[in-house]
Order: sequence, then C-alpha cells, then structure tokens
Amino acid sequence: MKHLRLTMAAGLLASALAISPLAAQTPDNVLVVAQNIDDIVTIDPASAYEFSSGEYVANTYDTLVRYDAMDTTVLAPALATEWDIDAANKIVTFALRDGVTFHSGNPLRGEDVVGSWTRVVSLDKAPAFILTQLGWTPDNISEMVTVDGNRVTVRYQGDFAPSFVLNVLAARPASIVDMETVMANEVDGDMGHAWMNSNSAGTGPFSLQTYRPADILTLQANPDYYQGAPAMERVVIQHNPEGATQRLQLEAGDIDMAKNLDPGQIAGLDGAEGIRIETYPQAAVHWVSFNQKVDALTNPAVWEAARYLVDYEGMANGMLKGQMEVHQAFWPEGFPGALTDTPFRYDPERARQILDDAGVDTPINVTMDVISAPTFVEMAQAIQASFAEGGINLEIIAGTGAQVITKYRARTHEAMLLYWGPDFMDPHSNAKAFAFNADNSDDKYASTTTWRNAWMPPAELNEKTMAALGEQDAEKRLEMYLELQQATQTEAPFVIMFQAIKQVAMRDTVSGFVNGATSDYVFYRLVTKE
Repeated sequence: MKHLRLTMAAGLLASALAISPLAAQTPDNVLVVAQNIDDIVTIDPASAYEFSSGEYVANTYDTLVRYDAMDTTVLAPALATEWDIDAANKIVTFALRDGVTFHSGNPLRGEDVVGSWTRVVSLDKAPAFILTQLGWTPDNISEMVTVDGNRVTVRYQGDFAPSFVLNVLAARPASIVDMETVMANEVDGDMGHAWMNSNSAGTGPFSLQTYRPADILTLQANPDYYQGAPAMERVVIQHNPEGATQRLQLEAGDIDMAKNLDPGQIAGLDGAEGIRIETYPQAAVHWVSFNQKVDALTNPAVWEAARYLVDYEGMANGMLKGQMEVHQAFWPEGFPGALTDTPFRYDPERARQILDDAGVDTPINVTMDVISAPTFVEMAQAIQASFAEGGINLEIIAGTGAQVITKYRARTHEAMLLYWGPDFMDPHSNAKAFAFNADNSDDKYASTTTWRNAWMPPAELNEKTMAALGEQDAEKRLEMYLELQQATQTEAPFVIMFQAIKQVAMRDTVSGFVNGATSDYVFYRLVTKE
C-alpha cells in the first residue's frame, strides 16, 4: 500500500512538472486549475451526469433559459430572449436570440433546439428523465416541440407549475448542441455520442480544446460568445486528486486555483502571502445508503440504528470544519421548502438497543464504497469507527469517482457513501430522487437514489411526491415537500448527514470566479487576473 501511494505521488508530481512551462508562467490570459476530475464518465450533455462534467457543460453549452454567472439565483434569458406561457394549454413559446453561432460557426436554428432535445430523449442516457418528465418520448417529441422561424413552441403533459417546466428547460440535458456538426459525426446510429465525448458542439463561452480522462481538460475561449468573449483565453484544469499536491502547486505559483483541499490544508494556507480562500455554500447533501438487494440491510431497524451511529457534530466541527454543516434532509438548506430539523445525534447505546429490540443479530458486516479523494476517505473512516460502536462493521472499498458511480448505477454495492446535488432548481428534483420509485425492476433504470438502492418507497410516499409536483398553490406545495423530507428521515434506507460548503483556494490575482450552489453553476467566463 505504501508503495502504491508513493507511486501515485510520483506520478502526480511528474504530471505537474510536465506542464510546468505553462503553469509556472500562469499568464494573464490563462487560468490554471488543479481539481479532481476522475468522476467524469461522459462529457456529452445528453449523458453527462457527474459533478465535474456538469461544470464542463455549464461552460461550453447554453440552454434557452438559465441561471447565469451574473446571478445564479435568477432564471434569466439565454439562447431565448423571451417566452410566453399558456398554462391552461400547457404551452411555452420561446423567441430565439438572433446572431448566435455555435463553436463551428454554424448559426443557431430552431431545428437545433428540437434536434438537441430529441437526441437526449432518443439516446435515453442517465439524465434523460429530466426532460421526459414533461411527457416527451421518442415517438411524440416532434409534436411536443415545434419550430416556426425563430420561435420554438414547447408542449408538456402533466399538471405542472410553469416555473417547474422552465426549471427543467434550464437543466443540463436541455443544452442546445450544433446538430449539423453532431450528426455529421454519427457512427452506427449513436447520434454523435462517441464524437461528443472528445469534442464540444455548443454556443458557450468556451469550447473544448483537450480532454484526457483523469488527466487534463482544457477550454478555449469563444471570441464570438453572445455575452462577450471571456477574459481568459484558456482554462486549464489539471486532474489532481491529492490536496497536499494542490496546496504545494498553489504556494509555488504553478496554479491559480486549488479546488480539493481538506480543512487542514485550508487552515495551513491561512495568512499565506498572495493566496485567499473563498467559501461557497453548496446544494450537495452527503449520505450513507443501504442497498436493499442485500438481505442484512433490509430491516428498517438497521436504517434507524445507523442514524444514531454518525458523530455528526464531531465530524462537522472537526475534520469537516468549514466544508460541511450538519443537515439531515434531502433538500438543501437555503432553498424554499428545505427541512432544517436535525433530530439525530450520535448515540451508540440507543442504536444497539434499536437493533436488539428488533432481534437483529450483530455484528453486521457490510462493505461501503467511497470515492478515493480528499475528505471522502477520511469521512468513511470516521463513520467506520462510529458504526462499529453499534455493531455494524464497515469494510471500506475506495475507487475513482467513475468506478464508484458506475457501481452505484449497477446496484452492485452494499453500502455507499456519496453525495447528491439537484438536477434542476426545484424541490421535486430531490424528492423524486429520495422519495419516489415508479418501478424497482432491475431493467427499469432510473437516475434516483431509490432505484439505485433497490428501495421501493411506501405507496403513500410515491403518491405524495407526485401530488406535490402537481400542486398549484406555492405555499401548500412547499409544505408537502417538508412532509416528504420528514417521512424519508424515518422511513428510508438513507442516513443523510451533511450539506457541503465549497472552499476554493486561489491566487489573489484571480477575481470573478463564480461557484454557484451546484456544479451546473460553476462559471469561468467572468474570471480576470491582475
């Protein structure tokens, strides 16, 4: 194990030195970022469903409407300049912006909007469900989305508030791609999917210059971006999972920004010359989940006991200080409808009593998958120690982000330490993930924590989730989401523990970086360097 760690460290150092002629200069027009990007499985916006790939899509593609870098809390015009809502007939009509071109130079057309969304629905990759919620299928989307000149008419099925529909159309899979270029690179009916995993075809402020998985991702400024060319001609994102190495690179001036430092490394930079720390509240919630395909984990007493086997306050005030706060509900604090009650405390005696009263034999031996990255492994080790006090023995299995997430999607894990961010800024995004499962069959894949943990919620939870989605009274709707969060706190095989706080260390020459509450709102286009 020691040899492996030394080999990894040497490889990372060699990688850093290999690009040092660029990094050491950190030119005024190049931003160099050190970041763990090994969670990326795909960078095609039709399939990108990871945190790092979300950042990439946000900087290379646009949607018709979006939460923009200028203000990530306000839904603003993007490729559409205006829209008209006919709630009675379930229609939204958009007027496209004139003069927008793709990275290829091709002009934006209404046909690109229809083609982009048809492509998502037809490919049916992980995030496709976000759009198909609107009642779209491969068979009907040509009728549901139509074009007349620069006007795009969107029809939807379902009793949704118009704000929900707009939030869906601001989400990542609603990104508009250059269909002429994409389809020119189609191979064996893949609608250009393979090509899109190494090329960009958007209208965004940057285009893809280089991408090598778990190595480097380089973005090139789009001089013709409709909101103005970025000041940075290039953004170089070096894959580096080691926070200690990131800190050394930052202190040496080899990089401009370090994005994966643990609390100790952040504290070590306090007062460092030429470096500042920026803090960004995040929407990601962190939790432990139990796969219901594992017999030893199906007893609700195990879930209940586990909620008293996390040292929430000790972790938040110690190893996670400045990077996590205690949060025990699926919708993050700071957004309307969030439940902020924290009813669970570390109480191993109570946990043992719960298991004993339920007749559960201990110890329970369980494997727990975790991303091998700063903080995550340390969290897993802390949870391993506290769970053991209650008779639940965890064997930690660490892997890359892509390995862990792929295993999770295949439902082959036992326990899982992971995090979840909303797919779009509406409480239904997380309610559907944590409190709803339409079909628990192995061949009915769904991008939800319920399906991935093979958990079928009680019928009343499924019904309430869909009722909240259709509730037209805004205040009543939020109350329903509060009730759903209370129910999952006590009835689901999840132990929701923390809400993330992002700390980014950067050279004090850098300004204008925007890190919104989710990875979809991480923007580089306003960055400048003195």
